[in-house]
Amino acid sequence: MEPQLDPMKDDLPLMANTSHMLVKHYVLDLDVDFKSQVIEGFIVLFLETGSRYRRASSTGEEGCQSQFDETCKIRASEQGHVPVSNESACSSKMEYNDFAVCGKGGKDTSDKNGNHSNEEQASGISSSKNCCDIENHGNEDFLLVLDCCDLSVLKVEEVDVAAVSGIEKFTRSAKLTDVSKELANLRNQIVHELVTLPSDRWKEQLYYYTCCSQAPGCGALLFATGTWSLEIRKSGIQTPADFPHAIRIRYKTKPEGRSVTWTTDQSGRPCVCTMGSPINNRALFPCQEPPIALSTWQASVRTAASFVVLMSGENSAEPVQLQEGIMSWYYYVTMPMPASTFTIAVGCWQEVKQSFTPAVQTNNEFSLPCSQADFRWHEESCRHVEYPCRFQNPAARLQRVIPYRVFAPWCLMKCCEEHLLQLIPQCLSAAYTTLGTHPFSRLDVLIVPSNFSSLGMASPHIIFLSQSVLPGGRQLCGTRLCHEIAHAWFGLAIGARDWTEEWISEGFATFLEDVFWARAQQLSHDEEKAQQELKALLRWRRLRDEVQNSEEELQVLRPNKESTGEVSESGASIVKHGLKAEKIFMQVHYLKGYFLLRSLARRIGGASYLASLRKFVYKFHGQLVLSQDFLSMLLEDVPEQKESGLTVESIFTNWLDTSGIPKPLLEEGETWKESRLVQQVSGEVTKWIRTNQRIRKSGKKKRRQNEGTFQKTHLKKVWIPIISLNADTFKTSQDCDTFWTDSFLTMKLLPDQLVLLLEYLLEEKTLCPRTLQGLEKTYQLRDQDAEVRHRWCELVVKHKYVPAYGDVEKFLREDQAMGVYLYGELMVNEDAKQQELAYKCFAAAREQMDASSAKVVAEMLF
Repeated sequence: MEPQLDPMKDDLPLMANTSHMLVKHYVLDLDVDFKSQVIEGFIVLFLETGSRYRRASSTGEEGCQSQFDETCKIRASEQGHVPVSNESACSSKMEYNDFAVCGKGGKDTSDKNGNHSNEEQASGISSSKNCCDIENHGNEDFLLVLDCCDLSVLKVEEVDVAAVSGIEKFTRSAKLTDVSKELANLRNQIVHELVTLPSDRWKEQLYYYTCCSQAPGCGALLFATGTWSLEIRKSGIQTPADFPHAIRIRYKTKPEGRSVTWTTDQSGRPCVCTMGSPINNRALFPCQEPPIALSTWQASVRTAASFVVLMSGENSAEPVQLQEGIMSWYYYVTMPMPASTFTIAVGCWQEVKQSFTPAVQTNNEFSLPCSQADFRWHEESCRHVEYPCRFQNPAARLQRVIPYRVFAPWCLMKCCEEHLLQLIPQCLSAAYTTLGTHPFSRLDVLIVPSNFSSLGMASPHIIFLSQSVLPGGRQLCGTRLCHEIAHAWFGLAIGARDWTEEWISEGFATFLEDVFWARAQQLSHDEEKAQQELKALLRWRRLRDEVQNSEEELQVLRPNKESTGEVSESGASIVKHGLKAEKIFMQVHYLKGYFLLRSLARRIGGASYLASLRKFVYKFHGQLVLSQDFLSMLLEDVPEQKESGLTVESIFTNWLDTSGIPKPLLEEGETWKESRLVQQVSGEVTKWIRTNQRIRKSGKKKRRQNEGTFQKTHLKKVWIPIISLNADTFKTSQDCDTFWTDSFLTMKLLPDQLVLLLEYLLEEKTLCPRTLQGLEKTYQLRDQDAEVRHRWCELVVKHKYVPAYGDVEKFLREDQAMGVYLYGELMVNEDAKQQELAYKCFAAAREQMDASSAKVVAEMLF
């Protein structure tokens, strides 16, 4: 029975009973229909008994063929005499604790020739006679609980894997005594043998997964859907060990489902993609959401020929034509990952091709800064479950830049070619220089629609980037790309065992983005230090503001404290505050995590610290960790830090278990203001403040001269008093623009310096319209990256600079990943024009806006 959730807490329930049964592999076979905005098909789950209920197998090798022959006779008697009728006769939406009772499976008509290449994996689900008797049952039967939301489940059935040709190689004698259970146990034994094949047989494994997924059904299972879960049972089965280990679920998504977003791309063409929503993938397919449920998957996706299907997959899929106008795409993953990392994007994307070969170091010219200890790590066996691991592959360990592709709407292709394509190999190479072996074999980068709710999202083999990172040069695009690449190690190859410890993913990615980007730019030590001190100051200011304007309980990086990682007896748990709409816009876990790692690096020393990170990556890749796993290993490597009082417990107390600004950070916050790049900004700020004062004084003087006289002020007359202090008298309005450019041309500021400059100026009570005009002209603010333009829009709103309201409107339309809080600023001034602008922009964007973003903005406006 699902718990009654307190809507005030907004905790996300993870309902799957992973301690009872674990999904080891998913096979998805789906059709994407843009007219109905529905993804429909089936998913086959291959299961193993969970850790708390796993019983030791007593089966042997002898007698497997004789048992297989005998059980085939039993199977034959179960099939073939059931009338075929429409599956939709079985209700797909029922009250909780009511079960759909359906008939046994009919004859399978599917193609049994599976294939692990890019070719189509044809699907076939046996039709069956269905009835919809509704019964209330007790708790004597075992329930398989899956995470599920916003899905229409049409049918659930057991799969007769024993019917697959050649499957006898996976059968062993189970020494059964109960003839009625022989076939069911044989099927489970086949699944067990299949999911536990050694990693060097992964191709064979994928082939038989495909064959088994297309096998006939052998009996419908009872199921019930709740708000957050799908419960499945088989009458008379009371233990996980006896429950079917291969089940097939026919279902379809709902257009309003929160795991995927149906929208249009920047060229106005329809598309759909997973958006990393708070509920993850449970509205895309029934699954096990807890991080502990690591699984592999393969998927065949069919859609109209004009669309491209991108997905988390190790292979660069090539489409196969099934019939006129319909193409199929096939992807697979052999590294076990949480189901939440599965990603799909279907749209009219175009691949961006390189018109030149970038100048990147070859493997022979490159040497990874490793110590002798690094090489010893590679001599050790990996500690994760068995899979084809790149860390044990000599060729992969030397692969500095993995194969990559870029996809975008056609209208953004030129921009991607000019900036993004050149950056990817540089950033990949920098990441390899820092951490070593790339965990994944390839990378696709997709520019997602403008309503995407963040600047980027990393999934296995694919990165989503917002269009907001493209304009304004290399800085924002490069740093964001580095951030997402860092997630390949921290967030994907190494995951948090408790999702409330987001800092393990985001804090590391934020810290490493600076390291990667400095190396990608090939900065000197001094340049790297100066840029990172500037970045630290910007992040300090952001953290300070966020702590002042958010709930204290949302500022804690380890909210479960000593209960971190604990789950219920069944394996179910919650993600604390996981459904709070405003939480996805918060950066506390990014920023406090970053400052913790930066503090540790300063204490230990940069080179030693990065060596420890490489060791941590090698030791824990393919596994789930808690905060103490990293901290304990780090302190073991540098025992002298323990002697100075640095302990895991002190780090918990000062950094992870409390709200607000960490005490050690309070002492450091003022030091970055002395940085060379920050001092340059301070000098520019002084110039602008003085100029603004002169403009105000000249305006007052002019008003006194013109008292009692009405006349329209010409632009030239306004500037004359200023020029008397700075230059010759302007002859034309063009001279005014020349003055602004010449006066500040001597200081060319980096994008981060421009951000800081505008933030400092935001602290000024009043800036005159002419000052704002001068700022825009001098630094060409409309052509800068989105971070700079966001601060510019804040200045425009604060000072009601009407000539630039078009910039605000453009930002809210095209940079939705960053513009949410601009709506609040438009409303807080209680200015009629600004509020009208907010309402207008929201009305235009609301239908396509990310659901969480729309909810937050609506609360600001209404």
